Amino acid sequence: MDELDGRGFIPDNLIEHETKWFYNSLGIDDHYFAAESVENIANHILSIYGAKVAAFSRKDHKLELRLDREDEDRAVYIDTSVPGVSNLSGPQYEERIDAKYLNGSDSTRAYRVETFRSVTKAVDDVTEDEPHQFRCYFVYKCKYPDVEITPGEVDMQKISDKLFCEKASENTKNIYKSVIERAVRQISGPVIEMFEIEGTRERRLIIGYRQRSASNYFSAISDLYHYYGMTSTRKYVEQFRNGVTVMCIYLSPSPKSARYPPIEHSIHQVIKEASLLYCLPKNLYQPLFAEGELSLQESIYAHCVTIFVTHFLNRLGPEYGSLLSILHEDNSAHQEVLSKIKRRLRQETFTREYIFDIISSQLELVRQFYLSFASTHYIQSAGEDREFLPTLSYQRLKSSSVLSDEELTKLVRRNAANDHHVIVMDEFHLFNKHVLRTNFYTPSKVALSFRLDPKFLPPLEYPQPLYGMFLTVGQEFRGFHLRFRDIARGGIRIVKSRSSEGYNINARSLFDENYNLANTQQRKNKDIPEGGSKGVILLDYEHQDKATVAFQKYIDSILDLLLPIQSPSVSSPIVDLYRKEEIIFMGPDENTAGLVDWATLHARERGAPWWKSFFTGKSPELGGIPHDEYGMTSLSVREYVSGIYRKLYIDGTTVRKLQTGGPDGDLGSNEILLSNEKYVAVVDGSGVLADPDGLDRAELIHLAKQRKMISSFDVSKLSKDGYRVLVDEKDVVLPSGEIVENGTTFRNLFHLREGKEDVNLFVPCGGRPEAININNVSNLIVNGKSTIPYIVEGANLFLTQQAKLKLEASGAIVFKDASVNKGGVTSSSLEVLASLAFDDEGFYKNMCVSDGKLPEFYKAYVEEVQTIIKLNAYLEFEALWREHERTGKPRSILSDELSNAITNLTEELQNSRLWEDTLFRDIVLQEALPKLLLDTIGLETIIHRVPVAYMKAIFGSYLAGRFVYENGPNPGQFAFFEFMVRKRQLVDE
Repeated sequence: MDELDGRGFIPDNLIEHETKWFYNSLGIDDHYFAAESVENIANHILSIYGAKVAAFSRKDHKLELRLDREDEDRAVYIDTSVPGVSNLSGPQYEERIDAKYLNGSDSTRAYRVETFRSVTKAVDDVTEDEPHQFRCYFVYKCKYPDVEITPGEVDMQKISDKLFCEKASENTKNIYKSVIERAVRQISGPVIEMFEIEGTRERRLIIGYRQRSASNYFSAISDLYHYYGMTSTRKYVEQFRNGVTVMCIYLSPSPKSARYPPIEHSIHQVIKEASLLYCLPKNLYQPLFAEGELSLQESIYAHCVTIFVTHFLNRLGPEYGSLLSILHEDNSAHQEVLSKIKRRLRQETFTREYIFDIISSQLELVRQFYLSFASTHYIQSAGEDREFLPTLSYQRLKSSSVLSDEELTKLVRRNAANDHHVIVMDEFHLFNKHVLRTNFYTPSKVALSFRLDPKFLPPLEYPQPLYGMFLTVGQEFRGFHLRFRDIARGGIRIVKSRSSEGYNINARSLFDENYNLANTQQRKNKDIPEGGSKGVILLDYEHQDKATVAFQKYIDSILDLLLPIQSPSVSSPIVDLYRKEEIIFMGPDENTAGLVDWATLHARERGAPWWKSFFTGKSPELGGIPHDEYGMTSLSVREYVSGIYRKLYIDGTTVRKLQTGGPDGDLGSNEILLSNEKYVAVVDGSGVLADPDGLDRAELIHLAKQRKMISSFDVSKLSKDGYRVLVDEKDVVLPSGEIVENGTTFRNLFHLREGKEDVNLFVPCGGRPEAININNVSNLIVNGKSTIPYIVEGANLFLTQQAKLKLEASGAIVFKDASVNKGGVTSSSLEVLASLAFDDEGFYKNMCVSDGKLPEFYKAYVEEVQTIIKLNAYLEFEALWREHERTGKPRSILSDELSNAITNLTEELQNSRLWEDTLFRDIVLQEALPKLLLDTIGLETIIHRVPVAYMKAIFGSYLAGRFVYENGPNPGQFAFFEFMVRKRQLVDE
């Protein structure tokens, strides 16, 4: 009061009143007054007094206070607000607290939050329609005790902020400890508890979750309880050193709560929906939810369908199909025109912004389609009040009824402003009809997942039908998992974006890239029992640092739909319109190699009976065979390079080589270690390294062994004509005098430099799909001749099929990805076979590294796997070379024909009566199975332990592969008969 008196702004007779009101009526915790200086407290009192004076000077007496002070270790915010109302035009202090302090909190740098609402109105004369109160926020940097903790530690004295330990009661500490223990053990989703405050209508809601797993959750939860007619008197966010965040909210009915259900029902809804909100704290339609135009479920449903629409809206139309039938696929000029038209139609007809605008203008349709979706996929628990479920807003449910398909179709056409509105809103109907399973209504989840029936995909765009499709949506990502057979295998990759423009490009091509990768995998898997699959996770541009979190949420949300409905880790029944058990086999790919151990152990924690075979490429401690450590994929790539040298009598040491994908990657590093060519250029994520005199081999090997990018290359080992250009560099002058204006652009287009680097062999071991396509391949053709004579496509989809054919027509020898890089999938398949063939004891003994020692079986098995990889690659190379010389067909077409012939024959053989001939079956399996497995376990035991469908697939794929490699993709009528006669002779012998 002396400080205020000395400043002279508040009349003397009001100083005591204003000071006591500030101390007693705002509900501020004592710690604020103990921690803040007298000067700061006086400043805050003056700010509030000034806001009151300003309010009385207005006709509407509207009180507005905006006070904020942000420092490194603390922050204070004071605002006026109406209880129970989200003020979208206000200063958004909660969003600022999320962005500046909470989203990035972890065990090393964390912030705690205390927020209070005044117990009286801010100004006595404001109208009853707007009972403004003050809301105060206090942010403090956590100070933890200087003691070591173990992973999963729950000792509150060790893991808590010092101030929390001083202030919290024993009861609060015990409650928090219980929540923290569950959050540490929790397999997925937040831990939510509710306590009644005795003698009041107030409820205490406590939510525990893992740090950095739910950006903007603090601010989003306010919109949720406001929607159900509640306001908070106090809120606390505590951060603990073991990686857990606990949010405590004291909720009571808002002044306008008479229009809402009783607090018992409202709090029930908030608890149920807090998990859904945790998946997507901020969705595209969040403002409409905050304003009460959509419920939380409706807004998140609309968000998910919007993603669906952006990927699957058929923008090509029947006109494109007519054009396709007129033009000729073997005409490169026609291919180029079609490619450009297709790209423009997909990118420009319906942009993401246009789709969002259309959906935002059709909220009645959104509500009706959501109600149809909910009526199908929500299972009402016993004793639940139907009028609140499936958790639409209370007011809306009383008059809601589920419309039939015909009624929905009519409603769309009645409400639509034009044809584009009809096209977009019809996609909601398409989405609803093809969702077979979803975790949308399970109370514990970390991301949303939908098992879709892929039959809606237009054959014109996707001629090879998919067997299964998953769409996953999380706060940090969106993703797909696609497969072409029931039993299928393929890697999971994470796609990152260096710029917002790059993100938009990646988002547009996400599904097509995933489809093409899975299709390539299908052809690549010709030698193994599993069909092709692939998963792609696209990080949102704002969450490029959340790759691990996104991967974990992606895996967990898919597990929600794979595990049996009766599984203990499935928290609520799921409506199953698929009605079949599904198993998906996954493996590492771009940016996921270090995450597969977690996925394996997580599947085990969730009770998956197939956890050992769920992921391949895991660490040897879990029975995995790491592709990068043993060069599994590179072995098959090198077999093709060596095959070219063998057929053309070339000395590899004289070959000048370009490689994309640097020494930091699996394929790139092993290609360097296994090869003997003269490298003239290497391109990776960091930039371009080139030297026409040849890059220093010892330095490249050093980087490959260290798994470092070319940015770590010692440039003193370059010749006078050599150079390195990094992606962040500008206006670099090359030794030739050429000026590189932009390092990123130079890196992205380096492989198209029109023969300037004088390259004989190009081995793509990394890079974005379709880097060489029909629109740019002419850069590699001069005077009708390819500037690069030999291309071995190690990286998936680096060249489009049209580009490959044009290069082959220009004299290049091109071997495509589906043939070249199949070594990794062979290794993965044999890894899974071992996990299925051994019982648990034998698996741990023979396949799992213990105390850093490799079991003798493991070492020998890896060597046999490598031998099988090289043999399969050799057989296919010889078949492709022979068939090309015999028919003159491009090798890129022959590769597809071989793959399709093998996969089709595999399907026929594994379902044929040949399997019932046990003598013949056993002869084939003894050839097909690794000799070491047969010697260690025995054929009879393997047949008993491995699922029959899997054994039939091994039987069929081995017979089909050997027949097609020997006889080609189009054999004569009696070729298979003669092949079988020879096999039968083995049985007779």
